[in-house]
Amino acid sequence: MRSARRRVWALALLLLAGCAGSVKPKPEPLQPLTPKITVQSAWSSRVSGVQFPLAVAVTPGAFTIAGDDGTVLALDAESGREIWRGKVDATLSAGVGSDGRYAAVVTREGELVVFDRGQIKWRRALGTRVATAPLVAGERVFVFGVDRTAQAFDVLDGRKLWNLARSGDPLTLAQSGVLSAFKDTLLVGQGPRLVGIDPLNGSVRWEAVVGSPRGANEIERLADLVGPLARVGDLVCVRSFQAAVGCVEAERGATAWSKNVGGINAVTADRQYTIAADASDRISAWKTGNGELAWTTDRLLYRTLGSPALIGGSVVFGDADGTVHWLSSATGEAQLRLSTDGGAITVPPAVSGTTLLVVTRRGGLFAYRL
Repeated sequence: MRSARRRVWALALLLLAGCAGSVKPKPEPLQPLTPKITVQSAWSSRVSGVQFPLAVAVTPGAFTIAGDDGTVLALDAESGREIWRGKVDATLSAGVGSDGRYAAVVTREGELVVFDRGQIKWRRALGTRVATAPLVAGERVFVFGVDRTAQAFDVLDGRKLWNLARSGDPLTLAQSGVLSAFKDTLLVGQGPRLVGIDPLNGSVRWEAVVGSPRGANEIERLADLVGPLARVGDLVCVRSFQAAVGCVEAERGATAWSKNVGGINAVTADRQYTIAADASDRISAWKTGNGELAWTTDRLLYRTLGSPALIGGSVVFGDADGTVHWLSSATGEAQLRLSTDGGAITVPPAVSGTTLLVVTRRGGLFAYRL
C-alpha cells in the first residue's frame, strides 16, 4: 500500500512538472491601461515563502496564513496587526484551516498539527500525504489526502472519529482539492465527483458528477475537482481539472450545469457570474444560475494566471510575474493593474469585507481595499 501511495504521489508530481515545464506561447503583451477604479494599499507583511498549496483561512475580521518554514499566524484583516503566531518545526504541505480559534496545517511528513490561538494543542500522524488545507468546523478537523481518503478528528484531543477511503483511478492530483462545508454536509471532491458526506460518521449522502474524464491515457483522463469551490446560496461551483467548470445544487446533490472547458485552477462565483481562466488563460464568465456564457476575454493569454476572487464589482487574478489584474466582473473589461514583489501569485486571493489579500510565492502579503 505504501509503495502504491508513493507511485500515486510521484505520478501526480510528474504531471504537474510536465504542465509547468511545457513550452507555452509568449504572454500576451499588456496594453496601456487607464485605471477605472480606485484601490488603496491597506497594509503589507511577509512570511518565509509559500511553495506549498496554501489556502488563506478567512474568519470574521481575520486572515490566518502559513509559510514554508512552519510559521502560522493570524492577522487582523483591517489593519494587518498580528493577533497570534505559532510555529511547527517542519515544512508544510497544506494549510491553513481555521474556525477563528483553532487552526490546522499538515507537514510534509504527513503530520496534522492543530493550534489553539497560536499554541500547539495536538499533533497526529495521518498515514497519507496531504495537499488540501484541513477544514476546521463543528469541533472537528477534517483532512483530505491525495489518495482521496477523508478523515475526521476531534478538535479538542485529536481522537480519530472516522475514515472514508474510496477506491478510484490509479493516478490522483497533487494539488489542492475540494474540502468544504455546506450546512450540515461535508463536501469533498473524489475524482470528477462532488461527494456529500455526513460529518458525524463519514457516510456518503450523495454524489454529483461535474467533469467527464476524457483522453487516451491516465494523465489525460485525470479530472479531480480543484479547490477551493465557490458557494452561492444552495449552489456550489467548482473546476474539474482540465475537463469542466460546473455548479451543483448542494441541498439535493444534483448537478445544475457543467461546461466542458480546460483549465487547472479554481473558479470564483457570485449570484451573477461564475468566472475562471482556461489552460491558455482565456478568462470566461458563465451565468451562475444556468451556465450560459456571459463574456470572455483574451487580454491576459499565457500569463499563468492563478485562481481568481470576486470583490465589489471586480474579479481579481494574480499572474506569474506578481501582477494583480482587476477586471469588471460584469464585462471582463480591464479596470486596474497593480504590482507586488515579483513573486508568482498562485494562492487564491482572500476577501474579508472590503479587504482583499494577495499572497506571493516569495511570501509577500499585500492587502488592498476598494
